[in-house]
Amino acid sequence: MAGFSLVLGGARSGKSAMGERLVMAHPAPWAYVATAEARDAEMRARIERHRARRDRRFLTIEAPLELAQTLRDVREPALVDCLTLWLANLMEAGRALEAEAEALLDALHARSQPTILVANEVGLGLVPETALGRAFRDAAGLLHQRLAGEAEAVFFMVAGLPMRLK
Repeated sequence: MAGFSLVLGGARSGKSAMGERLVMAHPAPWAYVATAEARDAEMRARIERHRARRDRRFLTIEAPLELAQTLRDVREPALVDCLTLWLANLMEAGRALEAEAEALLDALHARSQPTILVANEVGLGLVPETALGRAFRDAAGLLHQRLAGEAEAVFFMVAGLPMRLK
């Protein structure tokens, strides 16, 4: 078991770049496990910016839903970007969040290479206006707590600066 690290932060906090630096500390090639789907022009542009920034030794694997199985299949050090979009995809698909979180943890513990997980910290702002928004915020917070409890290292990004929490 190689262990995993969790990188949390707000929008544009530098969490993806930090995740890339952490995974690149291990021998290449690296797997970039992308959970985003290019559903509109803004998201396509965002995905392209991330791709342009990445080292060419990254193997990109798209896993908007099947993250646990993808991590079981990947043999390289892996960067998962991001858990927030994965969670939103699961909720939209009506998947059982607790079972998916358990499968993710099982896959992480079964890996022989390090894994870096990137996620948005969504619990620092206002209480969401809608029930769905509150359910998402709560599910993300619970997922982060569970992962942080078992992670080897946890970082919180603010203004491009990492704070090591664990």
